[in-house]
Amino acid sequence: MEIEVKFRVDFAEAKRAIESIGAAFIREEIQEDVYLSVPLPELLRVRRITNLGRSFLTYKRIADPGRNEEFDELEVEVSDFETTVEILRRLGFIEDVIVRKRRLVYRLEDITFELSEVEGLGAFLDIEVISDDVEEAKRKIWEMAGKLGLGEKDVEPRLYQELIREKAKEKGE
Repeated sequence: MEIEVKFRVDFAEAKRAIESIGAAFIREEIQEDVYLSVPLPELLRVRRITNLGRSFLTYKRIADPGRNEEFDELEVEVSDFETTVEILRRLGFIEDVIVRKRRLVYRLEDITFELSEVEGLGAFLDIEVISDDVEEAKRKIWEMAGKLGLGEKDVEPRLYQELIREKAKEKGE
């Protein structure tokens, strides 16, 4: 089970804070996510990590649709981003939202920090633990959040695609 909490942050401040607690920088990723229309609580995404030349097909099921913190996730690497998206289109899936972001990935013990600049939305920090012990994972996440100066007021409970849809609606698109 993937347990994560997303926080709205200032990119530079969050980067300094993550590095100050001793998290190791793992990699930078430039991501383009194509989300396909499926009913919540499920998500279907094709992700291209352009600077690494890798692509993935991901299925996620949100365990608690009200919180967007716990995900049952299946992911497979695919060799061709465009062809994978086209196969899904031909099967009847419709592109729902495209999310583009620059992401810095850090790790400290079993905790992953994903600091992202999301095109059109700003900066976010996902603190993530993979575990079958959901409560222990949440405890670790909140302990780390506290060390970074983040609290409940900083949580962004909406998914990126929800935020993009809302922004488009505000603009009348």
